[in-house]
Amino acid sequence: MLRSIVVFRSILQTTFVLMVFAASALAQPSTTTSSAARIPVVPDEVLMRPVPIRTGIGTAHDAVSTRSAEAQQFYDQGLAYLHAYVWIEAARSFNAALAKDPNLAMADVGLSYAYAELNRPDAARTALARAQQRAPQASAHDRLHIGARIAQVAAEAAPADRTKLAAYRASLDAALKAQPNDAELWILRGVAESPDPSDRGQGSVASALPYYEKALALGGASAHHYLTHAYENSAQYQKAVEHGAAWAALAPQVPHALHMYGHVLRRTGQIEKAVAAFEEADRVQEAYFRAERMPAEYEWHHEHNLDLLGSSYQYLGQMQKAEQELKSAFALPSTLAVQMFNKRGWPEFLISRGRLEEALAAANVLIGHPVSLVKATGYIEAGHVHLAAGRFAQAAEQANLALRALRMASTGQALVAPAFQQLQGEFFLRTGEREKGRAMLRDVVRQIRALPGPDNWVQALFSIESMNRTARAAGDWEFARWLAEEMLNHDPNYAGSHYALALSARQAGDTATAAREFAAALRLWSRADQALPELIDARRVAAPAPERRP
Repeated sequence: MLRSIVVFRSILQTTFVLMVFAASALAQPSTTTSSAARIPVVPDEVLMRPVPIRTGIGTAHDAVSTRSAEAQQFYDQGLAYLHAYVWIEAARSFNAALAKDPNLAMADVGLSYAYAELNRPDAARTALARAQQRAPQASAHDRLHIGARIAQVAAEAAPADRTKLAAYRASLDAALKAQPNDAELWILRGVAESPDPSDRGQGSVASALPYYEKALALGGASAHHYLTHAYENSAQYQKAVEHGAAWAALAPQVPHALHMYGHVLRRTGQIEKAVAAFEEADRVQEAYFRAERMPAEYEWHHEHNLDLLGSSYQYLGQMQKAEQELKSAFALPSTLAVQMFNKRGWPEFLISRGRLEEALAAANVLIGHPVSLVKATGYIEAGHVHLAAGRFAQAAEQANLALRALRMASTGQALVAPAFQQLQGEFFLRTGEREKGRAMLRDVVRQIRALPGPDNWVQALFSIESMNRTARAAGDWEFARWLAEEMLNHDPNYAGSHYALALSARQAGDTATAAREFAAALRLWSRADQALPELIDARRVAAPAPERRP
C-alpha cells in the first residue's frame, strides 16, 4: 500500500502541460462491444433519405441561386435545422435541395456544416469543394457565403492560429458591408465572436449580442436560439429566459428548442419548470425516433437532454427517476468528447448513493473506451470508488493510470484536469495530508464554479457535494463546513446545500443553524422520494422531541 501511495504522490508532483479543449468529434475506431464505448457514425442511407417540408421547426430564409422553388424550400428548411443543431435533418434537407437543383452551391455549404457535426469530415470537405467549384456560376450573395465558409474551415483547421480566425471575421465583415440586410451573415458574425472557430453558437460571448440582435431585427428568428446562449453565457439569465421561451414557441417540434428553455429555467432556480421542459423535449424526441425509425444513438441531443433531465431529478431528490435517465444516457454511444466526459455523471450518482460496486462497473466501461480521454475519466471515477471504500492503494493506482491516459490523449486534457485534481485533493484529505488536500480542493472549487453553462453549473454543485462527503468521511468538519457554504453560495435553492451545512452545524454544536438549515432542506425536498436517506435524516433531526410524562 505504501509503495502505491508514494508512486501516486510523485507522479502528481510532475508538471503536466494542459492543452486547450475543443469540443470536436473524436473519430477513433471502437475496440469493445460495450454500447457506451462505441462511437457511432450516421450512414449515408440515413442522410440521403427523402424528407418532407415540415412545420414547427422554426423559420429561416436566405434567397440563394436557384430557379427551383422546391430547392429553395428545402434549403431554408436545412438552414432552420442547422440553427437548431439538428444535423441529421439538416443534411437530409440539403440533400433534398440538391435533388431538386444539383447546381445549388449553397446546399453544399450547408452540408459542409452538417457533415462536420456528424463526424463525417471527409464528406464535409467534399461538399465544400463542390460548392467552391460551383461558386463562379452563383450569385454575389452566394459567393460571399462560400468564401466565408472557406475562411472558417481554414481557421478550424488551425485553432491556435489567431490570424486565421481574424481572417474569417474579416471575410464576414466584408460580406456584411456588401450585404448589410443579410440576417444569416449577422448570425454567422455573432457566432464568430467565439474564440473557437469551430463553435456553432453554444459558446457565444457577450460581444456577439449586437450581431444577434441585428439579425433578429432583420427577421432572422433563429437568432433567438443564439441570444439564449449568449445571454446565458454572460450571466444575463432573465433575458436568456425570454429568448429561450420565444424560440421554444417558434420551434415546438425541435427538442433542442424545448431543452434550451429548460436550460435557462434551471439556471434561474425554476427547477420544476425546467424539468417539464426537459420532459417535453424527451417526448418530442422519442416521437421523432419512432416516426423516422431513427436509432437514438445517431442524435447527439438525446443524450444531452437525458443528462440534464436526470441531473434535475437528482437535484430534486427524485433518485428513482434520476437513475433511469442517467443510466439511459450512459448506455448511449457518443461522438462528442464532452459527452463522453459527461458520462461520469452515472458512476458519480452511484457513488453518491453508496452503490460502490455498481459505480466501479460503470467506471470500467469508460476505462474500456478506445479514446484516451474517456479512459482517463474512467480511471478517475474508479479512483473515487476506491477512495470512498477506504481502499487507498487502489485509489492511488487508478490515479496513476488516469495520469498516464491523460498524457496519451491527443486533446481535451483541460476538460478533465479539474476532475483529476479533485481526486488528488480528496486523496490527500483522506490520507493525512489535510492542508495539501484542502488547498487543492479550494482551487478546484474556484475553477469549476467559474465554468459557464448549465451543465457545468450543476456538475460543479454535485462535485462540491462530493468533496463535502469526503471531508466529513475524513473527519475534517471545519473544511466540510466551508464546502457547504460554497454550495450555498453556488446555489441556495438546492436542498443538499442546506443539508450539508446543517450536518456541519450539528457537529459543531451550533443547534440554531442546524435547525434552520434542516428546515430549509425539508422545504426544498418537498417533492423528493420519501425513501431518500437524507430526507429521512433531516426529518428525524427536525422532529420535536416527545414530551416527557410526569
